[in-house]
Amino acid sequence: MSESTPKHGYAPSQQISHRKRSVESWLDSTCAVHAGTHDDPGTGAVGTPIYQTSTFNLGAKQYAAVAGGTARDAFIYTRYGNPSQWAVQEKIAALEHAESALVFSSGMAAIAATVLTFCQPGGHIVASSELYGGSYAFLQTEVAGRGVRVSYVDPGDLGAIAAAVEPDTALLYFETLTNPLLRVLDVPRVAAIAARAGAKFVVDATFSTPMAMRPLQHGVDVVVHSCTKYLNGHSDLVAGAAAGSKALLDAIWPRLLAYGGSLDPHGCYLLERGLKTLAIRMQAHAASALAVAQFLQAHPKVAKVRYPGLPSHPDHALAAALMRNTGGMLAFEVGDDAKALRLLDGLRLVRQATSLGGVESLCSLPCNTSHAVYGEDGRRALGIMPGCVRLSVGIEDAQDIIADLGQALEAM
Repeated sequence: MSESTPKHGYAPSQQISHRKRSVESWLDSTCAVHAGTHDDPGTGAVGTPIYQTSTFNLGAKQYAAVAGGTARDAFIYTRYGNPSQWAVQEKIAALEHAESALVFSSGMAAIAATVLTFCQPGGHIVASSELYGGSYAFLQTEVAGRGVRVSYVDPGDLGAIAAAVEPDTALLYFETLTNPLLRVLDVPRVAAIAARAGAKFVVDATFSTPMAMRPLQHGVDVVVHSCTKYLNGHSDLVAGAAAGSKALLDAIWPRLLAYGGSLDPHGCYLLERGLKTLAIRMQAHAASALAVAQFLQAHPKVAKVRYPGLPSHPDHALAAALMRNTGGMLAFEVGDDAKALRLLDGLRLVRQATSLGGVESLCSLPCNTSHAVYGEDGRRALGIMPGCVRLSVGIEDAQDIIADLGQALEAM
């Protein structure tokens, strides 16, 4: 790694690794395994140690950092920063081709800190009408309650997005792949709209991951993730992340401190461990998801399947142009919510649970989990019809997932 600020990955003042890095030339799997991983000089440990401490010895360097406003770049107190955090932040920054990254105690902590950084009372946000229910509830309550107006627009209608921008629009907030219908956002063209308006552009890339798309390369200012999902990938951690320029992440960092959304050292260890297999996991997720989607599309009891890797998906061409991996998420319809619930109750291998992105396949209904907050009329308006099932395809053998879905559909 050069002594100057790299194209992506952390600036030298924020690195803890002692190995010479060549992140810019590494491909996905190599970057996932090695970027950010800390070689402990005391023990020679291959993996980054867990720095399970709440505070650090203070000295001239730490005092100077506090006085100079660069406390984020020194070890002072774990809520401010910890070597375990720095290691995983460097890895995420490298995977996103970002200058900097922050990790948080949840995906919502990352979203809240980022959105509140860019929107002051009296300001305006243009947001997707198809958001994860938690994000929608946050905008409707916490953000709107601070005197910030929010306009919701169809993420596929570029004209409506441009028309929704007002002189005081400070932020455009969208998802790269919508939840649960898997609509693909035309990130470069929305980025151009934001740039013309002088507004910040933030995307939630939880469903796509850096293995499918690096939004910062398409003009996005900050990308956020629920690391609970694919980035960790093992259904044993709640965490979030934000990545972008160091200047913007430095601006977000005070909100992390103020709202207490710091990720603990052991959580950082779990996240870094999970990230090491991200590239190969996403290959497996996508391959199995395509096979499952093809099976469901041909099944007589399935009314509709939504998966960007299928030619029948309305955004298939856009996905092919923007994405290197169409991921492991799909949605399908079986008529009504009662039938859908019977289907879930009949599954033996696929788990009936909320969340997504783990190594195991998980199935849920938007009507009573992720999008319950919208109400039935609100879901219908978004195109989430009764009987919609969201399926997170794991890394099991596709034939076994298909066999389980087949027997549950027949018994439905």
